[in-house]
Amino acid sequence: MRATLVQRVLHSINIQKIFKSGDRVCVAVSGGADSVALLLLLSELRGKLGMVLSVAHFNHKLRGKASDADEAFVRKLAKRLELPFHSDRADVAAQAKRERANLEDTARRARYSFFARLVSCGHATRIAVAHTADDQAETVLAHILRGTGLAGLGGIMPVSGHIFRPLLQFRREELRAYLRARKQTWREDATNRDTTRMRARIRKILLPLLEKKFQPAVVEHLSTLASIARDDEDCLKRIAERFVVSCAEIAKGTAKIAIADLLSPLEENLFAHTAHTEEPNQAEQNSAEALRKRIVRQLIAAVKPRPGQLTAAHTAKILDFARSGENGKLLQLPGGVEVRRERDSLVIRANAESSAKFAAAGGSQTTNLDFSHKIDLSSGETRVRIPELGYSFRFTMIDWPSKRRETIGAGALLDRDRLREPFVLRNRQGGDALRLTTFGNGRKLKRLLNDIHVSRWERQGWPVFTSAGVVAWARGFPVAAEFAPGDETRAVLVIAEEKF
Repeated sequence: MRATLVQRVLHSINIQKIFKSGDRVCVAVSGGADSVALLLLLSELRGKLGMVLSVAHFNHKLRGKASDADEAFVRKLAKRLELPFHSDRADVAAQAKRERANLEDTARRARYSFFARLVSCGHATRIAVAHTADDQAETVLAHILRGTGLAGLGGIMPVSGHIFRPLLQFRREELRAYLRARKQTWREDATNRDTTRMRARIRKILLPLLEKKFQPAVVEHLSTLASIARDDEDCLKRIAERFVVSCAEIAKGTAKIAIADLLSPLEENLFAHTAHTEEPNQAEQNSAEALRKRIVRQLIAAVKPRPGQLTAAHTAKILDFARSGENGKLLQLPGGVEVRRERDSLVIRANAESSAKFAAAGGSQTTNLDFSHKIDLSSGETRVRIPELGYSFRFTMIDWPSKRRETIGAGALLDRDRLREPFVLRNRQGGDALRLTTFGNGRKLKRLLNDIHVSRWERQGWPVFTSAGVVAWARGFPVAAEFAPGDETRAVLVIAEEKF
C-alpha cells in the first residue's frame, strides 16, 4: 500500500508538472496527519523529483500549550528528517478581535502571509500544502450551502501562485494508512471535532450521511465536479477578460465602457452564425447575458478599493441601469464602488471618500498605479511609504553571515556588493524581466504575474526594486539570481513590506 501511494503521488505530480528539478519546496506542516503524510511522501520522492525540501510551521496560538506542542512536534520531525525548519507565530485571536474579522479567515491570511515571506526571502520557490480530496469535497459542499456560482464550485485550486497542493486527488484515510504503515504518529486538533463549526459539521455529519445513504463515491464525485467547474470558470473568465481589454478603458480608479459594446456587439460576436433576419433564440440570449454579467464583475473588480460582496442582484441592477438608466444618475455598490451612466457609456469608479478611508485603515486599491522612488542606502536603513498601495517598504543593511539568523522571515535578501546605483522602488513597467535562474535569460514579469494569477489591473502597480535599471526584486518572487546571496556574501540588503 505504501509503495503504491508513493508511486501514485509521483505520477500525479509528474502529470500536473507542478514543479521542476531544482525547486526549493517548503512543506507546510501543521502536525496533523495530512501534512505529516505529505512531508514524508515528498521526502521519499525528493531524489526522483530533484527538489530541495524544507519544513514550515505557523503557530496560530489558538490552543495554548497544545499549539506550542504542535510546533515542537513539527520541529522535531524536521530535525529527524534532517530538513531546514522555518517557523513563525502570531496571536491570531487578538488580531481577529482587533480587525473584527472572522477567526478562521484571519488565521488563513496570517498563515499564507508567512508562506509568501518565505518565498520572497528566497527560502523557497514553492510551498506544498496538504489539502486532500476530502477537503475539496467539504469546501464544495460549504460553498453550495452558503450559495455559490461556478467559481465557488471550483473549490480549492491545485496550484495558486507559489502554493501547490499535490494531494487533492487522494483520500484522507489512505494517508493515515500510509502513516500507520510507517509507524509515524501525528497530532490531533480537537477543534476539528467541534461541530458548532460548519466545516466540522460537514466533515463529521453531512459527508458520512451522504456516503452511507446516498452515494458511496460522493467525495470523488464532488472532486470531479470541482475540476470541471474550474476549467469552465477559467475559460469563461478569459473570454470576458479579452472582451474587457479590447472594449473598456481602465484608468486610475475608473473603468469606462460604451453601452453599445456591452450590450449589442457581444451578441453579434457570440452568434455570428445567426442569420441577419433571425433574432437570437432564448438560449443564446441567456448565454449573452451570462457573459455580460461576467464583464461587469471584472470591471468592478478592477476599481473596487475595499472588500464588499457583489451579488447577482447587484449585477442585474447594473445591466438594467445600462439599458434604461438616466444620464447622470448614480448607483452605489458594496466595496466603495459607484456606477454612473454618462451619455452612451457606463462609468464605474471607486468612491473617493471610501478609497481614502480604506487606505487610511491599511487597505490597498487594485487599480492601475504609477510611482517611482529613488532609494538612498547610505544610512543603513530607509523607509519608503507608498500611499497608492497602502504599504511602506523598509530597506535595511545587515552583516552576513554573522547576523544571518536575524534575516529569517525578515523579507527579500539581496547581496549588497552585487547592487549598483541608482536604486529605485517603482511600479512594474512594460518590458520588465526577472532572471530567477543563474543560467538563461530573464522571464517577462508580465508573464510571471500571469502565472500566479495576478489580474491585469494589479500588474501596473506591482512593486519592483531595480539596481542600475535591472529588476533585482519583485513582490511575490525570489530575488533575481544575479543578486541572490551566496557563500561569498558579506552583507545583504533586506526588503520588507509593512501595511500602514
